[in-house]
Amino acid sequence: MDVEYIKSHLRTHPDFPKKGIVFLDIFPLLRNPLAFETLITHCVHHLTSHTIPTSPSRKIDVIVGLDARGFLLGPLIALRLGAAFVPVRKQGKLPGQCVSASYEKEYGVDIFEMQADAIQAGQTVVVVDDLIATGGSAKAAGELIAKQGGRTLEYLFIIELTFLKGAANLDAPVYSIIQVNE
Repeated sequence: MDVEYIKSHLRTHPDFPKKGIVFLDIFPLLRNPLAFETLITHCVHHLTSHTIPTSPSRKIDVIVGLDARGFLLGPLIALRLGAAFVPVRKQGKLPGQCVSASYEKEYGVDIFEMQADAIQAGQTVVVVDDLIATGGSAKAAGELIAKQGGRTLEYLFIIELTFLKGAANLDAPVYSIIQVNE
């Protein structure tokens, strides 16, 4: 029931950001406090009932949020779980020493970075973002986690474009609330 409620708050925008793409907008969901609470509660319930029981340490140490919409969900989920929040940003946006990983986009290559001391060896991590398409940015985040000795338990998304098969590119299971098949 909560999945349909969450889905009902998404808005579609045809031909954005370019012709032929139907953009699923999560911002109306965030403007409704009850819908936003339902989304966060759904994510936390999934993690506490499915992900944490399969974790070797029976906990999640770090929630990693991807630039930029993962920043909207990640801190709230991390607080509810008693976990740290770590942002992954586009190159040049974080101070201090960083580790980096590149990923392909429709129109070129981009680079993600994470502060070099953000994750400790052996920590368990969940990556959070609004949407998975080809999986390129999530895969880069997984590489950053691995470079620091962390263990990715799961990738959590609001929306998955299943026809692009992005989950197949990742090193841990994917959980998506809403699957779009076309």
